[in-house]
Amino acid sequence: MAGNTFGTLFRVTTWGESHGTALGAVIDGCPPGIDLTPEVIQQELERRRPGKGGATSPRQEPDKVEIMSGIFQPDGAACPKTTGTPISLVIFNKDAHSKSYSDLQEIFRPGHGDFSYQAKYGIRDHRGGGRASARETAARVAAGAVAKQLLNKYNISVLAYTVALGGIRAEERDLAVINENSLFCPDSAAAVRMEERIAEVREQGDTLGGIVEIRATCPAGLGEPVFDKLDGELARALMSIGAVKGVEIGAGFRAAVMLGSENNDPLTPDGFRSNNAGGILAGVSSGQELIMRVAVKPIPSIRKEQQTVNLRNEQVTIRVGGRHDISAIPRIIPVCEAMVRLVLADQLLRQQAMRGLQTF
Repeated sequence: MAGNTFGTLFRVTTWGESHGTALGAVIDGCPPGIDLTPEVIQQELERRRPGKGGATSPRQEPDKVEIMSGIFQPDGAACPKTTGTPISLVIFNKDAHSKSYSDLQEIFRPGHGDFSYQAKYGIRDHRGGGRASARETAARVAAGAVAKQLLNKYNISVLAYTVALGGIRAEERDLAVINENSLFCPDSAAAVRMEERIAEVREQGDTLGGIVEIRATCPAGLGEPVFDKLDGELARALMSIGAVKGVEIGAGFRAAVMLGSENNDPLTPDGFRSNNAGGILAGVSSGQELIMRVAVKPIPSIRKEQQTVNLRNEQVTIRVGGRHDISAIPRIIPVCEAMVRLVLADQLLRQQAMRGLQTF
């Protein structure tokens, strides 16, 4: 199974299935001397793990990470540091109820990867979707936490939050209140309406989609034209998340209806006057804030009756049981942050390799 490794210099390989023994990641190319403890990674995993909040699955996974290699605590050091060798992370599954999927061994669930995985491999793990499960993202978040430690040394930060859910949009962008509600929404009033919408849709046996916005501070000069443009790499990274069906950078689709005089960002001796480009010009960061948005589809596992077929191509109807989220939001938020961090860590190292270690 190809396609499990991401990055050029800061390389991450993830492994594991939803109902397997464990999930994990191997990170190669992380520079030595960076502070790294399990607690640092655990903080990020706590934001993603199931069983927290009205929109999430009741599956109770502690998501306790173990660092198996790649760190060492020298005498006198306050905490372990990366050694420059591969960092191996493992997260053991503790609360997988595989029997809930017994009735789905020969049935393709609408909206899931069941049909396409069967077509590609001729075999699939029906237990929670196997490798196609959103549980795979725990390994991404763990790897992203390592990237965060590297980026912190260069004052590069990444923040994601909910701007729409179930048709309800955040009208305010008060980043100070993001952590005051379970949906990581910058509009407290909108967050209340979103929670009400979640409760309503849960009773209907259905699910919801939404929009997540991601912002990142970034020095000028990151990105590799022509084919490894920074916006292209970011879009690829975010689109690799299973629930993401669209990506916007800066003005995004609004640019299609703007005049050139409206879309261009004028420059002054004091800097740019606007940021329709989302912090990226010609595939290279401009030094402005990176601004991205992703469209998140509704969770495909719903209790409503749906039409599908089985392995013998016979028409059947199903209602998907088990424990599932009502929306990928808010658990997808730390996943989006992780993928952006992985891109920026990789591009940072690529820029340093070209210009020298003192570039930033």
